[in-house]
Amino acid sequence: DDVLEDDAATVVAEAVCGDNVSMTAAFTGRANLVAEAAGVVVLDRDRLDRLNLVDESVTVGTLPPYGVVAPKQMVATIKIIPFAVPRATVDACAAIGREAGALLRVAPFRPKRVALVQTVLPGMKDRIFDKTAEITRARIEALGGDMVADLRCAHDEGEVAERLAEARTAGAEIFLIAGASAIVDRRDIVPSGIERAGGRVVHFGMPVDPGNLILMGEWDGAPVVGLPGCARSPKLNGFDWVLERLFAAL
Repeated sequence: DDVLEDDAATVVAEAVCGDNVSMTAAFTGRANLVAEAAGVVVLDRDRLDRLNLVDESVTVGTLPPYGVVAPKQMVATIKIIPFAVPRATVDACAAIGREAGALLRVAPFRPKRVALVQTVLPGMKDRIFDKTAEITRARIEALGGDMVADLRCAHDEGEVAERLAEARTAGAEIFLIAGASAIVDRRDIVPSGIERAGGRVVHFGMPVDPGNLILMGEWDGAPVVGLPGCARSPKLNGFDWVLERLFAAL
């Protein structure tokens, strides 16, 4: 009842391989899964742990959940440790992989039109807003998107609502708002502006540092994000992870 290592790796790899992922031919007991599109890795972590605990002879190693991948990048490797394993072990691992659809997939990035609204307080220098726009545009274009509007207004809820309406006219599908000062609660200027425009606040705050003071909103089915202060920096922060998932429709 033994299954040779390459055959076992192939069966398990086929069972865990999902959308936008392809499998390489097994060799020396190893089969790799590679991305077919740029996007975000989505996997069922609980099922992955259960699969890896079936028997020490079968291992599935993956990139971290929600990691960003490029086409042809390896997202997982299936390695059979000995030269052969019992068929019952292979079948048990494959069954877990197929339980509720594929265990691992890539959610591809979709082109999105994005608008940036920045609020201004007296005394703030233009270069701050120019730099924020430049950094935000780079983030958007790296994900295959297009920044269709770069708008500025006073730090006032009425003006925020007006700029959101203007951004919609420009064809935006995602709305980003960088406040002149950090959002401190749900009744602050940025969330109040979203509500005045007809949107709603979905969630305020995030367990990621930097990026705690991010605000997620929704306006007629489109996401509205109140940016944390760290979004003005090109360094990796929590806003990057949110933007990546929005572009992957997660």
